[in-house]
Amino acid sequence: MGEELRFDDSGLGVWAEETEFEVTRERIVEYARATNDPIPAHLAGDVAPPVFAIVPVFEALMMPALDVVPIELIGRLVHGEQDFHFHRLIRPGDRLVSRGRMIGYEGLPNGTRSTIHVECRDQDGELVNEQYVTAFFRGFDAGTKKGESGPAHAFDETLRGLAPVLETSQHLDADQTFRYAPAAGDPMPIHLDEQVAKDAGLPGIIAHGLCTMAFTSWAVLTGLADGDVHRLRRLAVRFARVVLPDSDLTTRVWRAATSGGVTSYAFETSVGGEVVVKDGLAEIVH
Repeated sequence: MGEELRFDDSGLGVWAEETEFEVTRERIVEYARATNDPIPAHLAGDVAPPVFAIVPVFEALMMPALDVVPIELIGRLVHGEQDFHFHRLIRPGDRLVSRGRMIGYEGLPNGTRSTIHVECRDQDGELVNEQYVTAFFRGFDAGTKKGESGPAHAFDETLRGLAPVLETSQHLDADQTFRYAPAAGDPMPIHLDEQVAKDAGLPGIIAHGLCTMAFTSWAVLTGLADGDVHRLRRLAVRFARVVLPDSDLTTRVWRAATSGGVTSYAFETSVGGEVVVKDGLAEIVH
């Protein structure tokens, strides 16, 4: 298959078609409830939770992959990493315009890792957020490395010698995926259909990675930023293992560095002692 299928390098760095999304208070509230978010401003729909930023760009996110990746490989895609850079908050009434481009890929023995860069702007052209999304295509080695990867956010292993500044526990509900799917606009059947998930080699229905990330986001915000999403500048994770509904999450956070009034925190999230979210990074204004 490696000889028959090739990534189309002519699509690298090329912006795909723009998509539009109108933000409503009701959609923000639905997303907050679907992720058990306890922050009052999110539950009231006054301002969107940070990971809600994926909702307006969901369609724009897939288009660049179709310009570079053979259509036969799209079914092998898994979400590897997510990196949000926040320039301003999302509010009800925003009419957002998003566009994406694949900026690079790297063939590896067990698959090919690619990076998609997404820009989201408001109706006046103001940059709302940027996102770097790592998509991994299982079982296909493209045989080369082209372009660039997203910004680094690897965990600094020297931090393990320090005590965490925050440790918090949360619970993913048994029906979490059924609430999250419509709120996020992500109806992939591995999150909703037990048989489809097992046919894909999974133990059963799995939680959306971005739902788990949303849980980590409000854990960090409530524990370190007084629940104030205005103070969050960047949030990045790597998805290490699948998470099943009706699971207990434990997130540990370490202070990494402070510069220019912004503190960087490294974090990991585990289920039953196994790390499910790694290389977590949150940058918070103090």
